[in-house]
Amino acid sequence: MPLDSRQDVPDEALLALYANGDADAAFVLTQRLSPRVFGLAVRMLGDASEAEDVVQEAMLRLWRIAPEWRQGEAQVATWLYRVALNLATDRLRLRKRQGPPLDAIDDPASPEPGAPERLQDKARTVALQAALDDLPERQKQAVVLRHIEGLANPEIGQIMGITTEAVESLTARGKRALGAALAGRRAELGYDDD
Repeated sequence: MPLDSRQDVPDEALLALYANGDADAAFVLTQRLSPRVFGLAVRMLGDASEAEDVVQEAMLRLWRIAPEWRQGEAQVATWLYRVALNLATDRLRLRKRQGPPLDAIDDPASPEPGAPERLQDKARTVALQAALDDLPERQKQAVVLRHIEGLANPEIGQIMGITTEAVESLTARGKRALGAALAGRRAELGYDDD
């Protein structure tokens, strides 16, 4: 039977013809069903290459079961869709377990700052130290203990032998003096985006 005349032959009949050795029947059935199964697979997977693999595997499974196909139990297209859907689902599950492909993952960021960041940090440290050195001694002590060492005001008061209110006053005046000393250097120290 010529290929053109098989376009109206039902899928089950074409599968039975293939099972009896008719390769042309397989060609017609493949031409008929593959584009639809490919559409399903590509929508499920979002990847044409993987969808082609799914179609190929589904069609191979159809050809393998052709000799045992029981007419009337299922439609060929329905069976093929179910197989393709299962294959696509298996691939999606595998993707989730494996994670993204290696070429899609950015190189991990180094936990260490890069050279520009280290230079910037060094410049900031030097500038802060110079500004601290210009503070009166008691203000410097209070600011360092509070804002660099992270101690609470009552504890600083005990260390310095002064009241909590005196600590608050010293740290407030010290912070203002530091702000004024460093204000003109914000851009130079990388703080121009704040």
